[in-house]
Amino acid sequence: MTEYGRGQGSEPWHPEDPLYGDDGWGGQQAHTGQQSPYGGQPQHYPEQPQQQHYGSWGNGGQSAYGQAQQHYPQYDQQYGQQYGDQGQQNYAGQGQQPYDNGGQGQQYDNGGQGQQQYDNGGWGTGTHGHVQYTDPSDPYGQQSAGYGGEQHDYYSAPDAYPPPEPPARRQAEPEPRTDWDPGPDQGEHAFFAGGAEDEDEDDDPRADRKGRGGKKPKKRRNGCACLVLVMLFAGGLGGVGYFGWQFYQDRFGPAPDYAGDGNGDQVTVVIPKGAGGYVIGQKLKEKGVVESVDAFVSAQQANPKGKTIQDGVYTLQKQMSAASAVELMLSPKSRSNLIIAEGSRNSAVYKLIDTRLGVAEGTTAKVAKKDYKKLGLPSWALNHANVKDPLEGFLYPSSYAATKGQKPETVLKDMVSRANGKYAELGLEKKAKSLGLDGPWQLLTVASLVQAEGTSHDDFRKMAEVVYNRLKPGNPETYGSLEFDSTYNYVKNQSKIDLSIAELRKYNNPYNTYYIKGLPPGPIDNPGEEALKGALNPTHDGWYYFISLDGKTSKFTKTLAEHNKLVDEFNASRNKD
Repeated sequence: MTEYGRGQGSEPWHPEDPLYGDDGWGGQQAHTGQQSPYGGQPQHYPEQPQQQHYGSWGNGGQSAYGQAQQHYPQYDQQYGQQYGDQGQQNYAGQGQQPYDNGGQGQQYDNGGQGQQQYDNGGWGTGTHGHVQYTDPSDPYGQQSAGYGGEQHDYYSAPDAYPPPEPPARRQAEPEPRTDWDPGPDQGEHAFFAGGAEDEDEDDDPRADRKGRGGKKPKKRRNGCACLVLVMLFAGGLGGVGYFGWQFYQDRFGPAPDYAGDGNGDQVTVVIPKGAGGYVIGQKLKEKGVVESVDAFVSAQQANPKGKTIQDGVYTLQKQMSAASAVELMLSPKSRSNLIIAEGSRNSAVYKLIDTRLGVAEGTTAKVAKKDYKKLGLPSWALNHANVKDPLEGFLYPSSYAATKGQKPETVLKDMVSRANGKYAELGLEKKAKSLGLDGPWQLLTVASLVQAEGTSHDDFRKMAEVVYNRLKPGNPETYGSLEFDSTYNYVKNQSKIDLSIAELRKYNNPYNTYYIKGLPPGPIDNPGEEALKGALNPTHDGWYYFISLDGKTSKFTKTLAEHNKLVDEFNASRNKD
């Protein structure tokens, strides 16, 4: 059986056994009277004073293993007092090498060649704790081997416990930093710093060190740099002053304006529909008529009639004062718009557009016939049978800014767009059913008849009632026939009838209301706003007939007899002439 603390065998205890007095893993039995692990009886020495098991290094105490105390004069004097007071670390003699393993405190058998003891602050299971020695005068030297450094044997005893290393040279104190920058808010202000300190910084050899705590040398500030800064500052103040003056002029000063009535160089300016003062001013400024938009707006507001300026084409001069431009635009002499009269047929409108745009005659009519579906017609105006011209009724009577260089498609789109806006405003789609009609297309057709047969705006409501009364299939006067001369003249593209009543009733054409009953396939002209309002709000007096004796006013009657009497009077007056 292998015993801890010795080699092989089971010999009895001997007084010269070096393990006597051992306070390690196997040496306390001699003092306690317990059975010795070597097979001998417990030994007592009552008359022999008990040896101190842990000798003090500084007082020459007995070695823990019963051997003579070994002294190291050169170290006893240096360390004896400190270690003697603490009595913590045991230098065991030959065959013992203590190792600090951070707290294990175990002994291992190495085959009888001596014990290796791992000290964690005390021998074996002893009660004295180990306190690491620290030299108060040298906190960085004399590090224990347990921290990874190797200890040297100064006494040529490789098996002896190596003494601690001599005090190592203290680590050099780190040099104080000389590159600390107090920052922009500390020390001298950068702008007012003198040149002397800058030179000192430039002479510092550490200034060029990179990545080692050094700092890039500051740039030298001299009088030229200060002068540049002053000049920039002064220039900034000048710029602020200039822009401030400009702001004052723009906000409070008078707007730039020409003087006089122009320089004689005429220009054509197109003013779009619904344009306000600023838009008009921009158009005039683009053409060089006025010098500024604000000047024109001010002049327009100062003129009592300034807000009545309409859209259209104006012939003006360049470099006019804003006030004179306003005055000229209010005069009909300056306007050169394309005017579409109420009741005009499309055939006449196409010719006017050709002349206005300077294109060959028939150009606009061809475009209308080919591309009418691309010009913006509403869905309810499409796909009607026997219609002569699908655009009839949609070239709304108004003033248009048509000039040379424009395309016919552009002018036609503008007219159709204006018609759509007016028809939506008046509510043709919503009110057609309430008037006994199939839809807005028929209502527009009624309005075109009212426009063609009426002689004045006062006639339109009565004329509309005549149409509605005659359209009633069971009416006792016409039995559903309109018998309007205007529908036949539309087919012939003329203004006066050239046939007798008997001949008209034999002429087969969808637009001939003497031949067919009911409304024609579509509108026969382009009605104006008053005719449209008359069709929407007819009278209810029972009118069926009408006649114009002077070509300016109409007389309405309720019966055929009354109507014939008026016809006789008309014929009698013509015979007298």
